[in-house]
Amino acid sequence: MPYLKISTNQVLDKESESELAAAMSPLLATMLGKPESYIMVEIQSGLSMLFAGSAEPLAYLELKSIGLPESRSGEFSKQLCDFINARLDINRDRIYIEFSAAERHLWGWNSDTF
Repeated sequence: MPYLKISTNQVLDKESESELAAAMSPLLATMLGKPESYIMVEIQSGLSMLFAGSAEPLAYLELKSIGLPESRSGEFSKQLCDFINARLDINRDRIYIEFSAAERHLWGWNSDTF
């Protein structure tokens, strides 16, 4: 059920996008204590994006999950920013992260909801 979307103005080829998603998936599973079989990661690269009036490298992440603990959002922010900084060489102060906790009845899967 956890879903992470990474949007960036960095240009990545399809292989690099796949490698980034493959590296993020187990990290996200560990962070959230969820089975990797439920993790979904989407990468959108090469987007026209500005942050603080600049097109310098940037990223916007959306993390959505059932039972996302608000008390750990700071910890998650650090782990995600560190990952993006290491993998894409994007400064941590050029990364925004949106955290969303989903209600079980509002998250569909396998022809039903959680």
